[in-house]
Amino acid sequence: MYAQVVRYYQFGDPQNVLKVEQRIIEPLKQDEILVKMDARPINPSDLIPIRGAYRHRICLPAVPGYEGVGTVVEIGPLASSTLIGKRVLPLRGEGTWQDYVISRAVLAIEVPDQINDDAASRLYINPITAWVICTETLKITSDQVLLVNAANSSIGRLFIQLSSLFGFRVIAIIRHTRYAEELLNLGAWYVIDSSRMSIYDATMSVTNGQGADASIDSIGGLDGFELARSTRPGGTFLALGLLSGTQVDWARISKELSVHPQLFLLRHWIQQISLSRWHDTFEKVIELVQNGQLNFTAPTERFALHCVKEAVQFAESNKRTGKILLV
Repeated sequence: MYAQVVRYYQFGDPQNVLKVEQRIIEPLKQDEILVKMDARPINPSDLIPIRGAYRHRICLPAVPGYEGVGTVVEIGPLASSTLIGKRVLPLRGEGTWQDYVISRAVLAIEVPDQINDDAASRLYINPITAWVICTETLKITSDQVLLVNAANSSIGRLFIQLSSLFGFRVIAIIRHTRYAEELLNLGAWYVIDSSRMSIYDATMSVTNGQGADASIDSIGGLDGFELARSTRPGGTFLALGLLSGTQVDWARISKELSVHPQLFLLRHWIQQISLSRWHDTFEKVIELVQNGQLNFTAPTERFALHCVKEAVQFAESNKRTGKILLV
């Protein structure tokens, strides 16, 4: 059987290196399952590797996409026949930007019928990252203040929602005042518009000169340093993303500030956990989504897989107000 797939053979601008091709679906082995994909989001974490940030661990040609949802249409000889027709997240295997994904049954996550494809396709990268950071990495307690930049991003909104569940307070940093009221209604304790005020001054003012107990940086560069500077002595500065494309100055942070700098990589957490913990973590996050305690913004736009270049261009444009899905 032939199927459509997105590949890149060299690193660079997605507009130049992404190719839509046909692949042959090989017979399944052992406990493998074949999943017909229904939806896949375009995340910054999907695009950064295409540009070559992780070239030391990516074998070319490669298929992009870390997450998505689909339906099991075929199983290998050792996989359970009960999986046929089930909606699953086919994770930790092939890239998801293709019509069909082959995954190990034991790693696939079954999705309840109550969660639609729009939400199900986004259950992995951001929700699991936010949950692990709050409950395991930072272990934030109800009396603490968390400082988050890019707070209107998908993961920023999840940190705010988790703060309502666990009782800690989030200072949300944005660059446009129009998002302030919405984030406050979502559960943010305080909102800083960095285009109008100093992050450091505003944080010190609202925390009575103490600074935040922990901070999460999704931008990097000078924005990341300003976040670290606004963290109290002995607090934790956690680097999560690189939306600016520039690394935070780790040497300067170590030299000038008395914070504990850390880098969070979801793949490192995955390498350390058991199979049961993998599934247990998803069960907790899925329950929150089912109960309406964790919500995702509606997708801005949907693109067919063969229009992937147009989809990426739109995802990185100022026109986008929510997640872009490949369907």
